[in-house]
Amino acid sequence: MSFREMVAADNLKVFCNTDEFADLHTITYDGQAYEGVPCTITQLEAKDRVIPAKDHAKGIYLVTAICQFPREKLGGKVPEKGSKIGITDETDFLRHYYVAQSGCALGMVRLELEAYDE
Repeated sequence: MSFREMVAADNLKVFCNTDEFADLHTITYDGQAYEGVPCTITQLEAKDRVIPAKDHAKGIYLVTAICQFPREKLGGKVPEKGSKIGITDETDFLRHYYVAQSGCALGMVRLELEAYDE
């Protein structure tokens, strides 16, 4: 077994372990729902957004998060930058995000997500 194969196997055992790091979510992408995806969502934060001159909406914030999950759980797909993705948590709360950055390394998909919230 190569080093890369060992790291990929460890990713699934450690970071996708629902007893330690990951939570099970339903991810909706490209019109299809993928249930029971073990993923970690970190750095969920709301911050002031850049407000265009013609936009007078107050109280709307930009929410950013980083989501990581095994590529195989989305049928081998990696959501593309600029696409829309929905994530449902264990309380069935669905939040829609836009993919700001997308990447995949050693079998793990890493997405930087953005959403607007009140």
